[in-house]
Amino acid sequence: MPPLNVILTAGEISAGVQRLARQISDDYRHKNPVLLGVLKGCFVFMADLARNLDIFVEVEFVTLSSYGRCRTETSGEVGCVLGIRIDVRDRHVLVVEDIVDTGHTLKFILDYLQDRTPASLKVCALFDKPARHHVEVPIDYLGFTIPDVFVVGYGLDYDEKYRHLPSLYAYEGDP
Repeated sequence: MPPLNVILTAGEISAGVQRLARQISDDYRHKNPVLLGVLKGCFVFMADLARNLDIFVEVEFVTLSSYGRCRTETSGEVGCVLGIRIDVRDRHVLVVEDIVDTGHTLKFILDYLQDRTPASLKVCALFDKPARHHVEVPIDYLGFTIPDVFVVGYGLDYDEKYRHLPSLYAYEGDP
């Protein structure tokens, strides 16, 4: 296994998720929002976030692709592998992202959803790497700003490995 250096511990991440859940619960009380997770990376975060909310929510997922296997750099071209299956017209939609890197994926999903005329459309991201942004995207609820390094753990992977790790690590292997 390549060297992994801890960026955020499981405890720090848990505290951040709880903080985000309180903010979202307060802002969406009586609105029954749709939490829209962007797979695969969001599944750990979204599960923890949903369990910490004290409001009713509907859960939906989309699968997008921009990395490909065995890559640590995005291709910049985002495609929809599995689209949304529910009608979000006049619904409050909260996009749940594991990480905002270049911003291309988030911009794609926001454009995709805007065409479906939701009542409101906001973004919750656990991790943000502003140094890597190629396009500006809104983040309404942010867990942590992290350095410009390739990260794994807490749902994020390299070649489908390391998603199971409870903390966030800088991946320093040789891709």
